Amino acid sequence: MIHIPRRTKLLFSTLSIAAAIAVAPAFAQVSYTAMPLDSGFGKLDTSAPSVPAQQIIDNFTAKESEFRAAMGNYTYERSVKVETIDDDGKVDGQYYQVTDITFDPTGRRYEKVVFAPENSLQRISMSPADFQDIEQRLPFVLTKEDASQYNLTYVGKQRVDEVDTYVFDVKPKVMEKNKRYFQGRIWVDQKDLQIVVTNGKNVPDNTREGHEDLSPPFTTYREQIDGKYWFPVYTRGEGILHFSGGDGYLSQDVHIRETLKYSHYKQFGSTVKITFDGQEIGQGSGSQQPAQQQPAKPQ
Repeated sequence: MIHIPRRTKLLFSTLSIAAAIAVAPAFAQVSYTAMPLDSGFGKLDTSAPSVPAQQIIDNFTAKESEFRAAMGNYTYERSVKVETIDDDGKVDGQYYQVTDITFDPTGRRYEKVVFAPENSLQRISMSPADFQDIEQRLPFVLTKEDASQYNLTYVGKQRVDEVDTYVFDVKPKVMEKNKRYFQGRIWVDQKDLQIVVTNGKNVPDNTREGHEDLSPPFTTYREQIDGKYWFPVYTRGEGILHFSGGDGYLSQDVHIRETLKYSHYKQFGSTVKITFDGQEIGQGSGSQQPAQQQPAKPQ
């Protein structure tokens, strides 16, 4: 896990630190400073939905299962930037890496780093656990298989930019030892029944003095790709994590800013020619189509 060299340490989530004021109270036991979501979110309509909330949950978690399987068949580029900010608002350390998620000729999925300038982070350092978060815990996908682990509470309907959504609060029912869960709020497209915005954090945190492992809240935005699935395109955050110190560690506040971007989605597949009596009669290939819809997100 990420730690701070020279007597302080932390677990730094690969997701953003931004958090909606609406969900911030749920994380009062965690020491951090949160920021509100950006504009583009309309007024929350708390009236009952036209169909039972459980029916919406059953339908969108089934769609999320489809999405998870579909994403495994796409190539894309992922950039990760983690910055620490000093008291004057200037960047005093940065980790930046651009990675292609692709397939080899045998169809095996792998990651290839295409750009990685020297890491200048000094007040924090990233660990294998943090890279695992980047690869596996971003974004939060709530599949039908995982839904039984959570309490989902219908909050209302809300317009996110040009997308009409259902809003749910999500909280783990029971937290088993050595397992991580999501807690926060999700926005589900009313038409496609897929998550379009996720805002919350990974839980639980280790708040034991001198051994604090804290993961800040995150906000992830998705965009519709190939006219069917909503894929992550942007994760952002900025906030201050507060560490109490103890056991030979120094207490300190660390201002962190993070930006993750996903781009160049393309379905993995080979071009196939179909012929009959020597004449080509059809062709199919896996290819990228222009994104058709996207919720509001910061630039």
